[in-house]
Amino acid sequence: MAGRLVARFRRLGLPERLLAVLLLVVLVDFAANSFLFDRVNSFVLRRDDAERIAENLVLARRTLQRAPMAERTDLAGVLSTQRFKLKWSAPAARRRSALGLSNLREQVLEIAPELALADLELHLEGVPGKGNIGGSMRLSDNSFVEFRTYANAAWKLTASRVIRLALPTLLLLALAWVLVRTTLKPLRTLIAATRHLGSGPPRLVPERGPDELRELIRALNEMQQRIHQSLIDRTQTMLAIGHDLKTPLARMRLRLDDDSVDPEVRDGLNKDIEEMRMLLDSIQAYVESDGRSIPVARIDIAVMAETLVDTAADHGADATYSGPSNLEISVRPVPIRRALSNLIENALHYGGNVRVRVRRDGGAVEIVVEDDGPGIPDDRIADALQPFVRLDTARARDTAGMGLGLPIVSKAVRSENGTLDLRNRAEGGLRATIRLPLEQG
Repeated sequence: MAGRLVARFRRLGLPERLLAVLLLVVLVDFAANSFLFDRVNSFVLRRDDAERIAENLVLARRTLQRAPMAERTDLAGVLSTQRFKLKWSAPAARRRSALGLSNLREQVLEIAPELALADLELHLEGVPGKGNIGGSMRLSDNSFVEFRTYANAAWKLTASRVIRLALPTLLLLALAWVLVRTTLKPLRTLIAATRHLGSGPPRLVPERGPDELRELIRALNEMQQRIHQSLIDRTQTMLAIGHDLKTPLARMRLRLDDDSVDPEVRDGLNKDIEEMRMLLDSIQAYVESDGRSIPVARIDIAVMAETLVDTAADHGADATYSGPSNLEISVRPVPIRRALSNLIENALHYGGNVRVRVRRDGGAVEIVVEDDGPGIPDDRIADALQPFVRLDTARARDTAGMGLGLPIVSKAVRSENGTLDLRNRAEGGLRATIRLPLEQG
């Protein structure tokens, strides 16, 4: 039964939840009031305490009744004690409390029957100040005497009243906290899902919470699926175009082998065909650079970097490596090798040399690739990481490609939960720093 009620509450919208909380608080307040009124009405004192109240009231009534009205105020002060305070008031509207002590009144009247003629009223004081039990009695000239006194047994009633006043507020705060927490929990899950939007297969969020939030989650899940399908379609389209264009390029290259073609024309066309082939390879590499279909494997990143540097040096390039001879990490080998290769090729092309350093830094590996070239204007570094952007002002234009080298590196590093930092060296040249976790989380 309780489980069904909780399930129904979770399906309520936010306005309905707030209304349910307020209704529960009202019911609790009503129940607390009823309990307090019952306790107050049935409250009685020990015999000696009741006799003390009765004796003080009888003495005060007889004395003030005989005294002139001009002296009654001062006389009430004289009759007051530390535990029994009196105040005389001229005829006026009488203050009565909702928390009347009816049983205690009957107990006092039983001890002092003459007080029945005084229209005695007893009540529990709201906030204890000069007493926790108060009341009033009427004199024969319709003036009346207010009094307050302490009764040790009445502290339980006072505590009950304080609790009754505080309980609805505390309950409202507790329920509001629970309401906000239960409402925000699926919202936090929703926020976490948005961070992965478009970065892999959709991570469907369970539809929980108020109706408004459930609709939002449902819309996000549908959007995830649409984006994922759109990315798949785009990838397949670009790969198909690249594959289909390579076939006519191969036929063009074969036809250029004909001796009737002018050698100068043949060389120019071969260069154009080779550049087109490199463009298609760049597009394919960028599309596949996340390598999510490739499983994570243990590789020796130090050996990989040193091998790439040695290969470049074997072809006459100014390339050096410094770092450990062995350092294993868990990554997808193909995208990371392509990223390192792109950085080294960029450094050699634009800077004329390359220096590669590898070191372990806590739970990560740091790979630094730097050159002595012109670098990149500081205000264009962010642009350099965008696909299909050529930085003509910083780089020579005599190169094949579509501005995909650094975006391929950035995409491959991000897919391994790593970071890529590009900055110009103070002494000239560009420094690219890759940080990769040693283990995939």
